[in-house]
Amino acid sequence: MAKNSIVQKIETPHHWLMKSEPSVYGIADLARDRHTLWEGVRNYQARNFMREMSVGDRVLFYHSNADVVGIVGVARVRSAAKEDPTQFDSQSEYFDAGAKKDDPRWSAVEVEFESKFAAVVTLDDLRSDRALVSMMILRKGNRLSVTPVTAGEFAVVIALARSVAKK
Repeated sequence: MAKNSIVQKIETPHHWLMKSEPSVYGIADLARDRHTLWEGVRNYQARNFMREMSVGDRVLFYHSNADVVGIVGVARVRSAAKEDPTQFDSQSEYFDAGAKKDDPRWSAVEVEFESKFAAVVTLDDLRSDRALVSMMILRKGNRLSVTPVTAGEFAVVIALARSVAKK
């Protein structure tokens, strides 16, 4: 290898789960809009997860507080984390009087629509698969709106989505 050669680092894409109430913003809204800024996250751990996201990472889109709760489709991260503009907007429900322009407290990422599942992969579906026993969404007391998902868990959920659609 030459002394001045450049080694290109190839990053493995990460996978995530992002929750939203369909009455606020659901998979149908994302399909219509094609992409959106995922703002309004006001939990430090969830914010930190968003700061770890990279363009191209795949996202399981989860409907919470719905008639049928569960994973409803897939999105993709379109932009790396940037400041969440709603923290500075005094008219926004996500306004944070303590946030500073020179040191933003909250972040947002842009996500784009990839696909909608033919049927919801419910919490019961997720719990019934032993390969998902460690999935963060299934942990008792987990209420985070953004969580990491392993590549294996992501693949199992995609397989479950195909299986549930055939029922």
